Amino acid sequence: MSSKETAPARVSNFIRDIIEADLQSNACAAVVTRFPPEPNGYLHVGHAKSICLNFGLAEQFGGQCNLRFDDTNPSKEEQEYVDAIKADVEWLGFDWAGEVKYASDYFDQFYAWAQHLIREGKAYVCDLSAEEASEYRGWATTPGKNSPYRERAPEESLDLLERMKNGEFAEGARVLRAKIDMSSPNMNLRDPILYRIRKQSHHQTGDKWCIYPSYDFAHGQEDAIEGVTHSICTLEFADHRPLYEWFLDNLPVPSKPRQYEFGRLNLNFTVTSKRKLKQLVDDSVVSGWDDPRMPTISGMRRRGFSARAIRSFCNGLPVSKSDGVVDIAQLESAIRDDLDKHSTRAMCVLDPVKLVISNLDEAVVETMTAPAHPKLELGLRELPFTRELYIDRADFSEDTTLSRKKFKRLVLGEYVRLRSAYVIKADEVVKGDDGQIVEIHASLVPGTVGENPPEGIKPRGVIHWVSATEGKRATVRVYDRLFNHPAPDRGEADFMQHLNPESYRVLENCWVEPGLLDAAPETVFQFEREGYFVADRYDFSAETPVFNKTIGLVDNWAGR
Repeated sequence: MSSKETAPARVSNFIRDIIEADLQSNACAAVVTRFPPEPNGYLHVGHAKSICLNFGLAEQFGGQCNLRFDDTNPSKEEQEYVDAIKADVEWLGFDWAGEVKYASDYFDQFYAWAQHLIREGKAYVCDLSAEEASEYRGWATTPGKNSPYRERAPEESLDLLERMKNGEFAEGARVLRAKIDMSSPNMNLRDPILYRIRKQSHHQTGDKWCIYPSYDFAHGQEDAIEGVTHSICTLEFADHRPLYEWFLDNLPVPSKPRQYEFGRLNLNFTVTSKRKLKQLVDDSVVSGWDDPRMPTISGMRRRGFSARAIRSFCNGLPVSKSDGVVDIAQLESAIRDDLDKHSTRAMCVLDPVKLVISNLDEAVVETMTAPAHPKLELGLRELPFTRELYIDRADFSEDTTLSRKKFKRLVLGEYVRLRSAYVIKADEVVKGDDGQIVEIHASLVPGTVGENPPEGIKPRGVIHWVSATEGKRATVRVYDRLFNHPAPDRGEADFMQHLNPESYRVLENCWVEPGLLDAAPETVFQFEREGYFVADRYDFSAETPVFNKTIGLVDNWAGR
């Protein structure tokens, strides 16, 4: 197992302290953890923290981490999700121990253990309807009452369970329950369901089963079969731990894992409920689970976030016993820091207006050079400089009254430096019938490539450019936060009410320097003065370059 170049950061982590103590006291000989997603959707940023924690702890202590799919509910699970989850874990840089594991690998063993509980008088087949069972269960403040089928003879329950398995009964007609304590203050111990009838095909076992175990019945037993030593869950499973331990104590399991809970990762301006993420997909609010606005790992990957940055962010968060909300700006800052260090620089004009260099011959193609990265030894990139260029429309103004402090770009009658090229002077503009500027005519100052201009010439600033004849038209998809409310799924309002209408727009007339046409998909560039952009994972080609905006150079949401 390897997390490539990033080791877990030494931040607050009570689980690490427990493992260290267990190893020192010989409570366990080797560490075995597991990452157990249900394949009912794509993984999101909260899962990324769990992946980093489980795989990271096993790596730190020389142990192993299993990838196991808790596939006990075929009505919501699909092979697509299995494949996507495996790809996400691998992309994040982790290797699981041995073969991928599934709860369904153990269905025969679970069934045998269910029969064991019935024989021991600790489980029974219950005929109550869902409505009746809810009434019998009671409330958090009032005890439940025993099912009239609770004392059913073991032989009868064994026979009924077998017939349930063989498909003789309709869905919902019967369930198998553990016999624990209907008066327990912990609702999870009030005769929980072990098996339900579900006449649905399973993505791993096909049509072999007509009954499927509950998550609670499967979870601890999977851990025991696999020899998991530290079963790490998020806090919502804390109330399930007594049930987890009850099964381990009442079944002939091969080992006794321990469950530990930690606070899940909650980001503001984000929704991580799988049900709500699926709704966004099903309602076509987004283009799919890997839409770059989604907080899914595949979405973040397509957005241009690096696995290295996500690991660094997750490893830098404390592992505590309480839930909290992390500011999404903290994640965005980690992304910027990573991209600033590793992204090649390039030039792209997002809103082009033509700039004609009047004192340069049309046949001239002069090659300028610029560093691929200002701090790394990544060599130079070549920039063809021609008579006709594109600059960004926002980088020019006819208003000669603008102060240099307020507008450090090109002004009619004044000078500016073109990045890694000449100092130029804007001489005149050409406008169309609608009054919009069609061309800016300018003249270059000779001898100013890499040199200061003559005395008396003071450029206002530096702007970027692309050759209009040697550059390439590109499509740029500009993404922003999907929600404009810090807590979109809390409160009475439907989370859909908080969608950011400006989260996505497409710019189809952008121009990029020609060197970008050789980029590999998923390569991120810093478009100078614009932000970070990634060559789309699926749609990018040299013929039709498509870039997705990863993130801006600065936080445009600060202070909103």
